[in-house]
Amino acid sequence: MFLSICLFILLFSSLLEFCTAIDTLTSNATITNGETLVSSGKSFELGFFSPSNSSKWYIGIWYKKFPEIVVWVANRETPLWNSSGVLTISPDGDLILLNGIRGVSWSSNSSGRVQGSVAQLLESGNLVLRRKDDNSERYLWQSFDFPSDTLLPGMKIGWNLSANVNRYLTAWKYDTDPSPGDITYRIDNLGMPQFVLRKGSKKLFRTGPWNGIRFSGSRAVSNKVFKPVFIYNNEECMYEFTDNSFISRFTVTSSGLLQRLALNQGDSSWTILRSLQNDQCDDYGRCGPNGICKISNKQFCECLYGFVPKSRNVWDILKKKKRLNPNLKGPHQPCPGPLWRR
Repeated sequence: MFLSICLFILLFSSLLEFCTAIDTLTSNATITNGETLVSSGKSFELGFFSPSNSSKWYIGIWYKKFPEIVVWVANRETPLWNSSGVLTISPDGDLILLNGIRGVSWSSNSSGRVQGSVAQLLESGNLVLRRKDDNSERYLWQSFDFPSDTLLPGMKIGWNLSANVNRYLTAWKYDTDPSPGDITYRIDNLGMPQFVLRKGSKKLFRTGPWNGIRFSGSRAVSNKVFKPVFIYNNEECMYEFTDNSFISRFTVTSSGLLQRLALNQGDSSWTILRSLQNDQCDDYGRCGPNGICKISNKQFCECLYGFVPKSRNVWDILKKKKRLNPNLKGPHQPCPGPLWRR
């Protein structure tokens, strides 16, 4: 009887430890396809996924209730070609992803050798690597320092000036391809810091400088969903936001849209709170040199005082494109060279 009780206590303790440790990967454990880590409050989940119509496999983090919304991808540039990958912790204490032949496909590359480290998925959606007995925020590595296409509450993007590192969002290449696309959203700290959306080297949109409350080119007003925070000192030039009981995220899409979304608790749907590009006149340099964009104009553009269009065809092309596609996001200049002449 005593032996049975001891065995029950041992099994119960093991089960309890397993149930309370589903957010943590220890140094002697692995995660394979079909196995996941789940944050303590069950908001986020980490595991293997393969996009629709794709044979490639990735390690990612998604909302537990919305597995189709992936907020972070580890091996964006080094996908696995089958589902036989293994996520584990190396003898040096790094988080590593092994492919089917046990080659390293991705690594956290944390600084220093630490034996006995563990990886933990926090309720914030941050995957951290830490010493086993250190529950402080002195992480060896964290996914929040390596953004994908989504900014979560408490996550910072911008410049770490002391380390000369710029953290920014990079859109997926396509909706079903998480590899890095050519659209980025990052802080430009030449002059007064501001965010710039680019496709390659071409500017698509800019927020204007921070004025202490918001970015000057933004039409955002104060709200109860999230609070923007901008930090600018000798060590960092960073932006983050905090939310107040609402679940929200900020993302750059593969088509170049900047969207802030919030979860509607009533029907579990996502609502677009706002898109930073409100209309065609938010597109950077839409009317070219010496031109002014006015959304109230039929053709959007007009000249600065003292200038006239180089050709009336400019207006005809603009009007035709607007009529055919009111949400046009194509070339900003329908004709090569400046649109205007004196």
